[in-house]
Amino acid sequence: MTRGDVPSGKGQCDIRLQVDDQAEVSVHGDTVSLHTVSGREARDDGSECNLPLPNREIRGFTFEVKDSRGDIRLVQEPGARNNFTAIVGIRDTGSRDGRYHFRLSWLTGDSSPPPDRPGPAIDDRHSSDSFAWNNVIHYGGRGAGSSVYNDADPRRLSDASLDIDRAGHAKVTFRGERKSTVTLTGMVIGRDGDRLKIDIVTEDRRLHGTLYVSINDRLDTIRSMDMEATDGHDRMRVHWDRR
Repeated sequence: MTRGDVPSGKGQCDIRLQVDDQAEVSVHGDTVSLHTVSGREARDDGSECNLPLPNREIRGFTFEVKDSRGDIRLVQEPGARNNFTAIVGIRDTGSRDGRYHFRLSWLTGDSSPPPDRPGPAIDDRHSSDSFAWNNVIHYGGRGAGSSVYNDADPRRLSDASLDIDRAGHAKVTFRGERKSTVTLTGMVIGRDGDRLKIDIVTEDRRLHGTLYVSINDRLDTIRSMDMEATDGHDRMRVHWDRR
């Protein structure tokens, strides 16, 4: 349906449901399917979208919980492996039906890239005709930080790297403890001076959030990074500084 509250260049689905006990929701194209696992039949409570969910690579996909009484999480992000279907699991913990509202958002193909997207806008040294679409701009940094999952003990992080391709896809890697790594992927969605804003997802594709990165273009280095990601139930926070 046409929605005046959604910015141009963005697709958005607000899925509103009444759920008793446990249900699974699948969003594919212009269809929302409800599967009741247990309890009374789940039912729609006024869901609306301005566009169908794309049946191809989806840029800038985000999952956001707006209202819930129990546990709600993104089980599968839309992709080629599941025929570009978003699957959300809900487990209600109260008596009778509970209200649930989650939002799926993505960037549409008809939106023109903002002037601060990666590529020549980030580093003029890469703006020659020989710059291939699959080339990557690399930033690195030696530093220290931590990642915290819910209220668990912090996980120490050391060296970090950020790679951004011409299309704005970003990959962040931290060196963790005992030669482990922490990897985040996403899409650059904005820039203000030397600060990048990245729509990010964790390596298991479960937690979504926003990563803010302070960079030094002249030295191709990272100054700092801060992130908070969630699936509406679990939460992960990251803070890192160059040393």
